[in-house]
Amino acid sequence: MNDPAASADVPASIPLWRCGRRTITFRHVVDVQDLVAAHPDWSREALAAALCRAWDWRRDDGTLNRALCQTLVRRLAARGLVTLPRARRVPGRHRRPLVVAEPVVPLPADAVLRDVVVRPTAASDQARWRQLMEAHHYLGWTPRIGESIEYVATIGPHWVALIGWGGAAWKTAPRDQWIGWDAAVRERRLHLIANNTRFLILPQAAGRKNLASKVLGLTLQRLNADWQQRYHHPLLLVETFVDPARFSGTCYRATGWVPLGLTRGYARRETGYVAHGQPKQIFVRPLRPDARQHLAAPWPPPRPAPVGDPMPIFDVNRLPLDGAGGLMEALATVPDPRHRRGVRHPVRGLLTVAVAAVLAGARGFQAIAEFAAELAPDVLRRLGLPRGTPPSTKCFRLTLQRLDGDGFDRVLSAWLVRQQILTGHVVALDGKTLRGSATATTPAQHLLSAILPDLGVVVAQQAVSAKTNEIPCAAPLLAPLPLEGAVVTADALHTQAATARAIVVDSHADYVFTVKDNQPTLKEDIATLGLEAFPPSVLRRDQGARPDRDPRDLDQH
Repeated sequence: MNDPAASADVPASIPLWRCGRRTITFRHVVDVQDLVAAHPDWSREALAAALCRAWDWRRDDGTLNRALCQTLVRRLAARGLVTLPRARRVPGRHRRPLVVAEPVVPLPADAVLRDVVVRPTAASDQARWRQLMEAHHYLGWTPRIGESIEYVATIGPHWVALIGWGGAAWKTAPRDQWIGWDAAVRERRLHLIANNTRFLILPQAAGRKNLASKVLGLTLQRLNADWQQRYHHPLLLVETFVDPARFSGTCYRATGWVPLGLTRGYARRETGYVAHGQPKQIFVRPLRPDARQHLAAPWPPPRPAPVGDPMPIFDVNRLPLDGAGGLMEALATVPDPRHRRGVRHPVRGLLTVAVAAVLAGARGFQAIAEFAAELAPDVLRRLGLPRGTPPSTKCFRLTLQRLDGDGFDRVLSAWLVRQQILTGHVVALDGKTLRGSATATTPAQHLLSAILPDLGVVVAQQAVSAKTNEIPCAAPLLAPLPLEGAVVTADALHTQAATARAIVVDSHADYVFTVKDNQPTLKEDIATLGLEAFPPSVLRRDQGARPDRDPRDLDQH
């Protein structure tokens, strides 16, 4: 696609408006215009798919976000900025014709509430779910756009209730005041709220006492897990709107929902908000006790860890980032590897945001930049980015790649150690070769790390020279760490007297080493001791210290 800077006086990077969580610039508009001019015979769906691939617009699960591109294309057409091909389907007639609802079959007399099961609908269930909702719900059924999940409640083979969830309302004053967020934070956190859009007790189960609250409670128990599995982000809060002229919301109150008041009686349309004169009662229910704090906090809540990712996820709002002893104070000593000319963002602010993003679950430069884009301008300024604008992916990538890795690692490891007392923890020595670090002229980089396995935190790390191995690097790596009261573990390579002596004598810690065939004499001695074996860093209470041996000398036992 062509660069619009050559054909227009408007800078391509100036933001025009927001579409979802994306900032639309003049470059996006020109890209759409060029694509429509180059392919006038394409459908609107094909145009949206091509734009998605060109811009790499993806959802949290990695799939192309075609719905967002289609929304953008329609908005551009509504503003007269692009002429779209004629729609190939008439709006409002794209749904399949719904057949007559199935006959009502009464539930067996022995059906009881404890047998209720709630599950998401399978592909084979969706047509029946929509038919029943269209036939029996006073609002009928309308297609959901964006994230949504439909559930069915059953007693044995019988369907008894249907419940649907979708995206939250864009704004509603009682809810926003209850949370305590502003418009900027709401825009970045709204996807963490789900709306109960439909709830239907089927005619065959009507009148069953406590059935509605039972179904609603079972749904809430699994909603967050199902949402994370499908859309790869958690839910913190759920909401619903109850028509007080029809219902009192008893089942919501019985399951812990909080009434917040009435809406103003407006509905959102593509052209804006239209008054319909039917205010609704707003109910909300937090899915975790600190939901309000996370929704209104300056830092986004922790992301769920990717499948198979051993790294822990931290709540950045609880970490000391600024002030005395904070992360910013520690990172102030890291030198800036960039040339002073043209620097837009101070290195301390870049590193603070990058470290916070990784601790919160970001994996990769793109994820770090997306994390920074979710921060409010005042938060970015507080963290050392005076412009108040998030750095780009390229800025993070180039800065971190040029950084002195060893120096940055020492500073960060020391700060992490200060946040975590090592007494009572296991510190594991582990060496790994970095995949992809080898070049045509240099071998792959090998690192020896000290790790807290229960937390997944690397507290120290050291490069191993190609002219040596891990053994002489162990003691210098552990020396700066406050290991008193900790237990150090290592594989058979580090079963060395000097390493054991450094751990016990110098660091006042204990160790658990592995003995294999590389230490045949020691292995034979342990086999001879049998069940009476004891760790050499601990004295046996029944025998006391032997004057002719030093229990800390591993080669003597």
